[in-house]
Amino acid sequence: MDRDRALKVLRILEREYKKPRAALRFRDPLQLLVATILSAQCTDARVNKVTEHLFSKYKTAEDYANADLREFEEEIRPTGFYKNKARNIISAARIIVLEFGGRVPHNMNDLLRLPGVARKTANIVLSNAYGKIVGIAVDTHVSRLSQRLGFTKNHDPVKIERDLMELFPREKWYEINYLLIEHGRRVCSARNPKCEACVLSSLCPSSFLSHHKHK
Repeated sequence: MDRDRALKVLRILEREYKKPRAALRFRDPLQLLVATILSAQCTDARVNKVTEHLFSKYKTAEDYANADLREFEEEIRPTGFYKNKARNIISAARIIVLEFGGRVPHNMNDLLRLPGVARKTANIVLSNAYGKIVGIAVDTHVSRLSQRLGFTKNHDPVKIERDLMELFPREKWYEINYLLIEHGRRVCSARNPKCEACVLSSLCPSSFLSHHKHK
């Protein structure tokens, strides 16, 4: 992959979207961790609706650790996959209480020990809650656009992240994540990408305008 082309894509997206940021609402690392786990396979808007109630009821890691599983499942049900998410959040909170003094850990290795936390979630918590940029969060939008734009041939999020980290300078890692998400939401959707309205069409190997088909 040509690094120059990647940087051109970055500059165009920066002009188009200025400085997009995380859409999840949170006030501290614990809230962000919970919201990010809930956001898997769910829209940020729906998560924000659910966490409005959740965050007023559960204030500390101890509160989540002591939550009633069935009751908690019902509270987060609208986010989908609620049984898994409930189990993961409560288990993660117990580990945070027992091993980290009730504070969400602020390094990648410790975060990855928490149930329901893979590199994507850990990157989001580290960058947005602690200002630590150690990687690029690869969600479904980032994954899809990275493949369509020819940034990677991989499908595994960890490998996609590694490819992106090689293409973009470290000081742009945070930004490229949210630029790709924003472009994925507005233009390059999964089913009906709007290639005719896309500012990247001349640089995109998958563009319909280049007579190629999306994967």
